[in-house]
Amino acid sequence: MQTLSDRAFVTSPVPLIVSAEMRMLGLRAASPRLRRVRHGVHARRDLYDALRPWQRYAARVHAFARTHPGAVLCLESAAVLHGLPHFGETAQIHVLADAGEKSRRFGDVAVHSSADSRGVTSIAGIHCTDLLDTAVDLTRVLSPAKGLAVADAALSPFQGGNVRRSIADETLGGQMNSRGRARARWAWTNADERSESPGESISRAVIAWCGFETPQLQAEFAYEGARDRADFFFPSSRVIGEADGWGKYDLDDPDAAAQRLADEKRREDRLRRNGHPIARWDLSDVWRVDPLRVALVAADVPLVRPPQEGMLASMKLSPREVAVSRLAAQS
Repeated sequence: MQTLSDRAFVTSPVPLIVSAEMRMLGLRAASPRLRRVRHGVHARRDLYDALRPWQRYAARVHAFARTHPGAVLCLESAAVLHGLPHFGETAQIHVLADAGEKSRRFGDVAVHSSADSRGVTSIAGIHCTDLLDTAVDLTRVLSPAKGLAVADAALSPFQGGNVRRSIADETLGGQMNSRGRARARWAWTNADERSESPGESISRAVIAWCGFETPQLQAEFAYEGARDRADFFFPSSRVIGEADGWGKYDLDDPDAAAQRLADEKRREDRLRRNGHPIARWDLSDVWRVDPLRVALVAADVPLVRPPQEGMLASMKLSPREVAVSRLAAQS
């Protein structure tokens, strides 16, 4: 289980080299071994190209912070430092405008002005909006399922969150800006502090929008001298749902992975022997919706309400992220 601090990038995921350092080291910006992250900041091409999309964004955020040390990061850029859930590679670097400054964009940087004040903190020497304001702001602009994952993480003690729902509601209600308020209210109303991962949060949204019975979260079962906990439990059918993240199996450590897989097999067999069908899916199944729906139907989880097709369609929307075609062009 990852916490906010586990997911946070308080330093760049790859070493960044600024122009002054390059001159001292005798490195040329035109070298094929280097990739320009932003003007005046480079990284080793092989290391940068191996990053996952959200890691690339973290590197871009840190490159911006190196060249703009007085800036206050907000939205997804602040989320990088706080460890709030991140999805894909965000297209823009987001910065809070100074008092009296107007909103504007230059290159891949969006400067946001607001009549509402924000709490500001410093993480590893980089200024950013605090966890509360970052989470509230993100629930206004992200798609509903992603906003739910952010609200869950901010609330969840399991994930290291310390935001109180009442304070988030008060913050949202006290802001003059009404844009995205209904979306944010939905996220905070439906947020659940028992959620232990973004994958569980996204799954919970899709389960509800498909029309399935509302599951219990983190239900515990005591069988055969063991105590097992499940991501989701559907009481009427006794089905246990598991949102798999391969990271929990320590695949980089073959011995640890083998042990965890064996333990998981024994756990699943124990639950099945005691009358619990198991439905499994991973996050890629959730984004596509149908694989998760098929898994739950096959396990006989009942549909109790009509599907919310509009909300399900929002799973395909990622307007704030770098397009796949652009990612291909960058590689």
